[in-house]
Amino acid sequence: MAGLRLIVGLGNPGPEHTRTRHNAGFWFVDALADRLGGRFNVDSKLFGSTCRVEIGGQPVWLLKPATFMNLSGKSVTAALRFWKFEPAQALLAHDELDLPTGTARLKFDGGHGGQNGLRDIMRLLGHGGFHRLRIGIGHPGHKDKVTPWVLGRPSGEDETLILRAIDDAIDVLPLAVAGDYSEAMKRLHTKKD
Repeated sequence: MAGLRLIVGLGNPGPEHTRTRHNAGFWFVDALADRLGGRFNVDSKLFGSTCRVEIGGQPVWLLKPATFMNLSGKSVTAALRFWKFEPAQALLAHDELDLPTGTARLKFDGGHGGQNGLRDIMRLLGHGGFHRLRIGIGHPGHKDKVTPWVLGRPSGEDETLILRAIDDAIDVLPLAVAGDYSEAMKRLHTKKD
């Protein structure tokens, strides 16, 4: 399978959303750019901000859509077309209610699981054949509490756990960029002592 060429962080634009759980995808690409010395610039033709970095000696584009989460597909499909990347060469980082806080999991293909950014991207692509980095934000326990939970800020302890999961995911990215997804998954998904 081809390696990664595009990494997209899903989130909502605007300072009021910056540190919310729903913006865990933005946290991920921001942390990645920081670690690799990349800087995001607005790219209006791609409806977002982009940054080019090198991971494992390979050029990789980072993208943060400037659209709201439920319209993420507009930016993602524009970037895939512009750079002539296949969806299977993209990794979409997003918040995941169904994983405990501080857990990160790689996955290829599948449904959207109610995640509105993925739902819109799949609607425009017609399939889910792309990689996902699911960043666990935990579940508030009741469906009526989900919206304020995802749009709210995590506690300091939960934020630390999420950032640690993001660091763990960044550590395995060179494997995914090289196309060795099974090893990247094995390392990310294996519990550390």
